[in-house]
Amino acid sequence: MRKVIAAINMTLDGVFDHTAGIPDTEIHHHYTELLNQSGVILYGSTTYQLMEFWKTFLEKPSAEKAMNEFAAAIDKIPKIVFSNSLKNLDWNTATLANIDLKETVLALKKNTGKDILIGSRSLIMQLTELNLIDEYQICVYPVIQGNGSTLFENLNQSVILKLIKTKIFTGGSIILYYQPAVE
Repeated sequence: MRKVIAAINMTLDGVFDHTAGIPDTEIHHHYTELLNQSGVILYGSTTYQLMEFWKTFLEKPSAEKAMNEFAAAIDKIPKIVFSNSLKNLDWNTATLANIDLKETVLALKKNTGKDILIGSRSLIMQLTELNLIDEYQICVYPVIQGNGSTLFENLNQSVILKLIKTKIFTGGSIILYYQPAVE
């Protein structure tokens, strides 16, 4: 059965903000590899629209090879977008979800193939509430943002996790890998 992996970035004080981090070549390599090893990524409309930024690197490559490689990986992976506001998607590897989140994830898990990534804060919170996340990969940037939405803000239940490994980057960021603890 495929794993559902919540892969997300946050600051040291728990703020989820795509602009608050300081991704470097090493982090771009890590996420490029994660995307290449995964079968699909699920987004909400806000994060999907933010990720469309990477399409510009396909049209006009950067001097940073790692950013171009990440752009190619994010372009290639199939994307399922959950949105009530978006009616059309410009990315040819993206589709709008036609069933609800729970049903989609349960159906994807039953299929064979590579893991399922969750790349949006809102979807991570919903799937946490539904106990459908098999692994959390939380990249913590060495930044104190001071304000903003926290990653698990307004979660309705307590979730106990077990740390299974860490990955430390030379720039000071760290990825914490957790699995839900068996009760």
